[in-house]
Amino acid sequence: MPKLVILGTSYAVPDVDHENTHMALVGEERMVLIDGGGNPQTRLAKAGLHHEDLTDIVMTHFHPDHVSGIPLLIMGMGLLKRQKPLLMYANDHCMNFMQNLLNQYEWNTFHFFPVTFKTVPDDELHLIIDTDEFKVYTSPVKHFIPTFGLRIEFPKSGKVVAFSCDSAPTPSLVKLAQDADILIHEAAGESIGHSSAAQAGEIARQANAKEMYLIHYPTNGFNYHALVDEAKKEFDGPVHIAEDLMEFEF
Repeated sequence: MPKLVILGTSYAVPDVDHENTHMALVGEERMVLIDGGGNPQTRLAKAGLHHEDLTDIVMTHFHPDHVSGIPLLIMGMGLLKRQKPLLMYANDHCMNFMQNLLNQYEWNTFHFFPVTFKTVPDDELHLIIDTDEFKVYTSPVKHFIPTFGLRIEFPKSGKVVAFSCDSAPTPSLVKLAQDADILIHEAAGESIGHSSAAQAGEIARQANAKEMYLIHYPTNGFNYHALVDEAKKEFDGPVHIAEDLMEFEF
């Protein structure tokens, strides 16, 4: 049974209980890491997942709280003699910088397994991963730099999950989350590149989402549980706080 595992929930400044926002999509044949700040290798282990099972890495945008751990993960897998190929997806902006960063790290000295880079176009609902267990689509969202959100469809159960990633409200988010069973939406706070919990609730309402989980919220003593009531002012469906190592089965 495929599942989505929340590996971290914090905004850019994590604390001891909340790692930076990233997650893993787990199936029988594919395991997809979605972003990877901090140390994804140890975070996967804490969730009971093994880095050797990773088949794909999806990078939503080139900000350090989302991708700084990817070179470390590749280094670790290489030093542990990984042989399996790996697919990496990102938009053109992120892909160029990540490839340059890996080259600066002289990554060919610590990885010896095939890595294929797949550049994601700036199209709405672009299919990047298509398996019997899940289909993953990307749509550009509204952040400070080029960024995409994700829509994950599970054909066998008919369930749909949408992930806003880092974004201010924008029409593409409504399409991305249309009729989703679960909308995982950021709540870092209103700005030109982020959303408040109330704005997240408005997106959930406009998209006719059934349920919402708030993620990428302030931590370090911030009363993030109060964000639920803020979101409920705009969305009358169930609203929850996403927590680290939470799992959803589909």
